[in-house]
Amino acid sequence: MNMEPHALLNAVADTTRLRIVHLLKRRDELCVCELVAALKSAQPKISKHLSILRTQHIILGRRAGQWVHYRINPELPAWADAMLDNLVLGCESRSPYREDLEKHAHAGSTTPCA
Repeated sequence: MNMEPHALLNAVADTTRLRIVHLLKRRDELCVCELVAALKSAQPKISKHLSILRTQHIILGRRAGQWVHYRINPELPAWADAMLDNLVLGCESRSPYREDLEKHAHAGSTTPCA
């Protein structure tokens, strides 16, 4: 996969997209409804940001019935994956990233797609 560094940086420069990447790096795979619940954002907003991340090949979607589950693209170049790992590490103890993980953990099976 050929990815330009500026494309990766532009894609994760938005707070919502970085929050999505943070959750996906920590939870492996999440559906849209789980992201909506954890980020307390409207579904169209989350879908728009997921589309941008998909277009840049940072994430992949997998359809399961009516739901689409997203994960970090396992074919990212090593430098890009390491950069995302470092960004996630930097976010770990900061707000709103810490709260996003807590909200996802507490949502459990209460999300409609569970």
